[in-house]
Amino acid sequence: MVRIANVNIPDNKRIEVALTSIFGVGISRAKKVLETAKVDLDKRTKDLTEGEINRIRELIEKNYSIEGELKRETSSNIKRLKEIGSYRGSRHMKNLPCRGQKTKTNARTRKGKKKTMGSGRKTKGLKT
Repeated sequence: MVRIANVNIPDNKRIEVALTSIFGVGISRAKKVLETAKVDLDKRTKDLTEGEINRIRELIEKNYSIEGELKRETSSNIKRLKEIGSYRGSRHMKNLPCRGQKTKTNARTRKGKKKTMGSGRKTKGLKT
């Protein structure tokens, strides 16, 4: 099992796709890294040599912010928006979409499960 940036990379997938299991590495960035490391895109992870793995690891860790560092960076950006009182920050505080989507019918991902009133009847308690 190959380990890059404290993430276990799947063995049986092509290395191009397997690198996307790292937070902050998408398919285009994975292709770019593999081209600069001079690794074949169609190789499986289990077929890589130690030298190739080390080249990939060095390129990713030196040139890109990934995993914990990237998550800290995004959360600090959101915190900054909240502190300065911007519109986007207020939308983040209210758990509503902040990029202009309408919320009358959609936005279930941000708002959560729909809350309805129910019949208004209370369930009977246990007899004592």
